[in-house]
Amino acid sequence: MNKLILRGVEVILPESQVTTSLTISNGRIDLIGDVGSDGESIDLSDCVLFPGFVDIHNHGAVGIDVLEATADDLNKVSRFLATQGVTAWLPTTVPADDQTYRHVATEIESAAKSNSNGARLMGIHYEGPFVNSLQCGALHTNHFKTYSVPGDLDFLATPNGGVKMITLAPEVDGAIELVTELEKRGWVISIGHTRANFELLDAAFEKGARHMTHFMNAMPSLHHRNPGPVNWGMLRTDVTCDIIADGIHLAPSMLRLLVNVKGPRNLSLISDAIAAAGKGDGEYQIWGETISVKDGRTSNASGSIAGSVISMLDAVRMMRSLGVSDVDVAQMSSTNPARLLKIESECGSIEEGKRADLVALDENGNVALTLVGGEVVFSRK
Repeated sequence: MNKLILRGVEVILPESQVTTSLTISNGRIDLIGDVGSDGESIDLSDCVLFPGFVDIHNHGAVGIDVLEATADDLNKVSRFLATQGVTAWLPTTVPADDQTYRHVATEIESAAKSNSNGARLMGIHYEGPFVNSLQCGALHTNHFKTYSVPGDLDFLATPNGGVKMITLAPEVDGAIELVTELEKRGWVISIGHTRANFELLDAAFEKGARHMTHFMNAMPSLHHRNPGPVNWGMLRTDVTCDIIADGIHLAPSMLRLLVNVKGPRNLSLISDAIAAAGKGDGEYQIWGETISVKDGRTSNASGSIAGSVISMLDAVRMMRSLGVSDVDVAQMSSTNPARLLKIESECGSIEEGKRADLVALDENGNVALTLVGGEVVFSRK
């Protein structure tokens, strides 16, 4: 499809929103504004048009786990995510053996090359294994690692040409040197599963770790006499954070507080979804253990929360329900994660010349239409 016009839609721009039409040509946004009748068109007069959601932390969905997935499996996840308004995602690992990591990178690369008719696979996100065993959450500590020399990174398999992101803890042995080496190699470095003090956090920041993973989760709670990662992340206006807006990992009132303290420009929404996402309540075999889902809350045998079963659409709905404006929600669900991954020049906001990665939400907050590169990959219209 070379040309498509989305008519009468409320478009969420980077700083405002306007009811207008949008013309897509050859996969890109050609014109934002009313046009004539030339070209195929879709009436979206009852919808709000957002930039497609970018999920930087996703372990799987619809019964498929990233660690075990084939390329076909990953494309199934991509198609499901498109129904949830996601147009780009970062398959995310948990600590595992080196062979599993190689398998994951190979399958991601293969899936990314095929036409999945769904959300784009942008690379890989390693959650761990350089993290603190005292803040392991649902991660298996037997695969945790420390760092001493560059050769210690040989196991970090990555898909060619994709984004490389990693979550680590600055207090792990050799971690500051690790951050230095990863920065040199072009990794997106995030701080998480940590108990680091201000000195170590500052040191990691100076070497290139300037984002925080599922902020406030898998780190000590904020304490008025014992400042730690949460205090540090709130104070630093030059540090960005991602959050799981499911009302479980963070209470709705805490989500409102973080928007007030950090500001929408410094927060990204993530799903942290696991294979059970999209499947409903029940018991699931994931990561070599039984993870139960009840009333949308995950838990493993030890009682720890083990990821989420939400989608980015659910996170967007939560933030909208809290009174966050659509312009700010678009920042948190699309623009900020795209900026973190350094792909903001091509996607993450609705601007002329950018990829037509778009999602239209109807008056009930449901996905009416998802486009990836100007192609309709999901439609309820």
